[in-house]
Amino acid sequence: MLDVDSTLIQQEVIELLADHVGIMPEVKKITDLAMAGELDFKQSLEQRVALLAGLSTDAFLKVRREIQFTPGAKELVAAVHALGGKVGAVSGGFSHILDGLAEEIGLDYWLANELEVTNGVLTGSVVGEVVDAESKSDALKQWAFDSGISLSQTIAIGDGANDIQMLQAAGLAIGFRPKPVLREFADFVIEENSLLPAIEKLSLSSS
Repeated sequence: MLDVDSTLIQQEVIELLADHVGIMPEVKKITDLAMAGELDFKQSLEQRVALLAGLSTDAFLKVRREIQFTPGAKELVAAVHALGGKVGAVSGGFSHILDGLAEEIGLDYWLANELEVTNGVLTGSVVGEVVDAESKSDALKQWAFDSGISLSQTIAIGDGANDIQMLQAAGLAIGFRPKPVLREFADFVIEENSLLPAIEKLSLSSS
């Protein structure tokens, strides 16, 4: 299972959205604090989403064109499927973006926050419960159960504080260019901007 922003994809979606309303530096500052574990993720997301109030949903189409998968992401998904496995992604970001990405890359499971929209614009609120660190861990466990896969056979890949519980729950924890707060929880660390090294770990763990 993968984190999405700065892991499956190279960008932070909320920062791209914020850039469309000229508040990217302010949003990035809050993101960085949350990723470093210095600010509660749920609170940080609510603060950032509130700043997006009034943004047209047309921005999602523009942002989607800016997003790039991390090098090796498509190969990793194909490698897991070739071994008979399943691939999930869980994001503290937004379903408006992840739904399309999931279909494009062939994810089996995915979960993200849903932004409230009224008359074609964001209200500045999230619909339902915020997808946080606990949600990520719960999703890993549920999807593994649904797929008939033991937790010891699962792999989690993430980069920030919000991914710690997910990595702790997985059989193999991979830190992808991790923030210092996450590094100590990783069994293996990828320093380069590529997910290809995870394929080698995947092959070893399945042999």
